Amino acid sequence: MGKGGADDGIRPRLGVVLTVLCVTEVVSWGLLYYAFTVLAPAIGADTGWAPMGITAAFSGALAVSAVTGIPVGKVIDRHGPRGVMTGGSLLAVAGLIVVALAPNVWVFAGGWLLTGAAMAGTLYPPAFAAITGWFTRRRLGALATLTLAAGLASTIFAPITAAAVEVLGWRGTYLAAAGVLLAVTVPLHAWALHRPWPALHETRSEHAEPVQAYAARVVRSSRFVLLTAGLAVVSLAMYAALIAIVPLMLERGLGMQSAAWVLGLGGLGQVAGRLLYTAVAARASLLTRTAVVFALVTVSTAALAVVPGPSTVLVGLSILAGVGRGIATLLQATAITDRWGPRAYGHLSAVMGVAVLLATAIAPWAGTFLAWAAGSYATGFAVLAGIAAVGTILLLLSADQQG
Repeated sequence: MGKGGADDGIRPRLGVVLTVLCVTEVVSWGLLYYAFTVLAPAIGADTGWAPMGITAAFSGALAVSAVTGIPVGKVIDRHGPRGVMTGGSLLAVAGLIVVALAPNVWVFAGGWLLTGAAMAGTLYPPAFAAITGWFTRRRLGALATLTLAAGLASTIFAPITAAAVEVLGWRGTYLAAAGVLLAVTVPLHAWALHRPWPALHETRSEHAEPVQAYAARVVRSSRFVLLTAGLAVVSLAMYAALIAIVPLMLERGLGMQSAAWVLGLGGLGQVAGRLLYTAVAARASLLTRTAVVFALVTVSTAALAVVPGPSTVLVGLSILAGVGRGIATLLQATAITDRWGPRAYGHLSAVMGVAVLLATAIAPWAGTFLAWAAGSYATGFAVLAGIAAVGTILLLLSADQQG
């Protein structure tokens, strides 16, 4: 009997678990992450706070999420995802309420730090761990399904957020978001994740090498270092571009609603990319998949830097960037098992995730800073394309090595 405290007779089926995780990831990503990309300009306009201060607060949330991820991963490995994801959803409600009611940028930042801790328990890492723990032969299909659904988060919530801010203002929009999290993600996590939990580590009798020693050896390997560094560098470029795409579209002359649709339709690219990946993954080597996907991330970022319009072309480029971003997320989810199998997954993915999430945390501020330093968001995107190219090279070296 695994851990988790559920009786076999009342535990939700795996199909139900996957469906619920799809719903809660869409809602959590949409309200905790993508809503900010739409609301940031309105926050600055309403409060007069500096754009870099606003994005720095959001970056701080992502940094807290990265650091918190290690203890969260250890708790999940021992007890399962139910308590973590339910508690994380409750904490997200509290965090967004503080953000919405913040009288100054310091309280605003504090609210985001609280929300960052909640992100560690609600976004992809705990959901990926849940699937890795409960699914075996169907693991890739389940991961693909989850990321396919979550890829719709921006498509659904970017336009909704843009419409909501016109009626409710940014503060009212975040209060409404907190209410949605309380009504949807909290009860769904508490109910659907009520299953026995199989430990994600093996006992010493099953393997001659203790799991902690095995994990430490993998972490010290050059392949793991290249993988972690490459994913971190590409993530920095990829998510800086994602957060900055609305300001870039405004710079190109689009209105707020049109800019939000450019961002949102990029989510369709994420879905399309993941569908394509599941169809061809078995036919292509790890090296080939890595080369194609991360080259696409680099090229699409460069194209957004140099193409001024028209809006239909910008939408197409956003969708193309979404294709690369969508498959990149799935490649990250399977990076450990693709190279080393499922053993010590929780520990290895947590260590890898710290660097990747810290890079993602820096990304919102980095995009704003590059635009300021370079004089425009377009030039900033050109720099981000160069950064993505460096990360792609590191990932190719990781995919080409053995062991």
